[in-house]
Amino acid sequence: MQEKPFRSVAKTISWRTLGTLDTIIISYFVTGNLVMAASIGSIEVITKMILYYFHERAWNKINIGRVKEPDYQI
Repeated sequence: MQEKPFRSVAKTISWRTLGTLDTIIISYFVTGNLVMAASIGSIEVITKMILYYFHERAWNKINIGRVKEPDYQI
């Protein structure tokens, strides 16, 4: 079973939202500067969304760990 690209986009957005909040919080603790932390977060959100989308689509083509559901006919 393969996933449609829309599912990959939705997963990308939800994961990056969580990841970016994490990056901003860590950046704030490291720099002590909220503006710098937000700047780091805003840059990484774009680059990592693009990387994750293509990573997800590549994994969608790989069958490692997938089990095909049997076709049952009644």
